[in-house]
This record gives sequence, C-alpha cells and structure tokens, in this order.
Amino acid sequence: MDIASDTYRTASKPSEEILFKEKKSKFFGYVFPIQSEDDVKPLIAEIKKEHHTAGHVCYAWQLGVDTIRYRANDDGEPNNSAGLPIYGQIQAFDVTNVLVAVARIFGGTKLGVGGLISAYRNSAKMALENADVIEKIMQQQFQLSFDYPAMDKVMRIIKQQKLQIISQQMEMDCKLIISIRKGQITTIKNIFEAIHTVSISESGN
Repeated sequence: MDIASDTYRTASKPSEEILFKEKKSKFFGYVFPIQSEDDVKPLIAEIKKEHHTAGHVCYAWQLGVDTIRYRANDDGEPNNSAGLPIYGQIQAFDVTNVLVAVARIFGGTKLGVGGLISAYRNSAKMALENADVIEKIMQQQFQLSFDYPAMDKVMRIIKQQKLQIISQQMEMDCKLIISIRKGQITTIKNIFEAIHTVSISESGN
C-alpha cells in the first residue's frame, strides 16, 4: 500500500440538522461519524425521538476502507426510494465510517417514487455538504522490543520518521508500542529489522 491510498474521508463530528422541503413534506438530514454497526440504532432512535411526528426515518451507512460494509434502509418507504439514494450520496462524497439519516414529515401530498428518490437524494446531499468532512490516515500499531543499549538508535529512528509512541515500558528489556502509517509499514519495519537487537511485531492493542 502506498502513501496515496492509506487515507480516507469521514465526518469529524455529527453535522447540524438540515431541512429540505418538497410539496409541504419536510426532510431533516443528518450525518454522523460511526465506528461500528452498533452505533447506528441509538442514533436513529434519537432522531425518531426528536421528530416524533416523522413517518419515516430512512438512512444508509458505510464502514471500512479496504473492506467495505454498508446498509441502506427505506423504513417503510417504497423499495429503494430512500435508503439507496442516500447511500448513493455517501459514495458520491467518497466518505466512510458514516451514517446519513433523513427524517420525513409528510405534508399531505404524495411525491411518487421518483419524487421520493429525488427528495431523499437532495436531503442526503445537503446534509453531507453541511458536514465537516476530514481526511484521516490509516495507522497500525506495532511493538518494538529491544535491550536498553539500543535505546538511542530506536529513539533516533522514531524522531526521524515522526512516529507516534502509544505506550512505553523502559527497563533492561524495553518495549514500545508505536503507530505507523499504513503506507510506510514496510519501510519502517525494514529500518528496525536492520538493527539485530530490535524486534518489531504487530501489536494487539
């Protein structure tokens, strides 16, 4: 993996609510950063509580970078008229680890499937435009094990390569947990492995 492909885009924080109107129906759009599928249900429940008159709270989420997982939910709207248009905007904005939700309050006029697709797509687009989208770097943690005399060499490399130390245990047998950018793993491992008194292995932390 090279440096160009070890970044991803996501929301830094929950977005402010946006409002899209179509034939008196109101569509309230939201974007949330998520870390797992377990984050989704409580967030949807919170929106339903906030908009208790909403007939539908439709949403889509995506997780992962190398391996993508996603789900689109129409919440009672006609099949593929809400969740998939929302998911299409997640793809269009090239973001992941996000939940995009739209609550609809019916205004008395039916929109038809085409109208719903357009309304949910526009609501999701506006919500994502309103979100604080940032670029994050994929990191992986490694453990360095070495004897105390190798300390200076190890710390010099860490400083030169601008590596982040997550935790350290400095005794006669020293252990450091460091975080390495995914695109640099091979290079950094080779540097440390060239020092015969240092061992580097993936950390379970």
